[in-house]
Amino acid sequence: MNKKKAERTPMPINNGAHRSVNFVEDSLAQMPDMDYANAPDDQKARVLPKPCGYKILITLPASEEKTSGGIIKAQATRDMEEIGSVVGFVIDIGPDAYADKSRFPSGPYCKKGDFVLMRSYSGTRIKIHGREFRIINDDSVEGIVDDPRGIMKV
Repeated sequence: MNKKKAERTPMPINNGAHRSVNFVEDSLAQMPDMDYANAPDDQKARVLPKPCGYKILITLPASEEKTSGGIIKAQATRDMEEIGSVVGFVIDIGPDAYADKSRFPSGPYCKKGDFVLMRSYSGTRIKIHGREFRIINDDSVEGIVDDPRGIMKV
């Protein structure tokens, strides 16, 4: 049986122009590498999305590289822990978050700079320069914690 390798075909865009199916990959490949942790604040601001409406932008703490017994975790294990994470750091809050006094009579659940407990697998997952961020609903916040170390999903 002789099978041909699937070829990418141009796909139409609203203005009638044609681009390759992998135009997003091509665009991302042209982005300069950036060390987010050490980037100046003005560059960080251009990279991170601004949450709209009642959304909250959070980042996830880095997963531990070793177990408490000293065994080095595989990258796949660390990735799975990150995906199912229940703790996040609030980076920004949308303009309508916690604005509805009937839903949030006691005020906002969190503010910028808080570590929050959230529902596992909640929100829209995005990765920017190798770092995972999530955009979650304001009512997905379950609580605030002072120290996120050691907190994990069960």
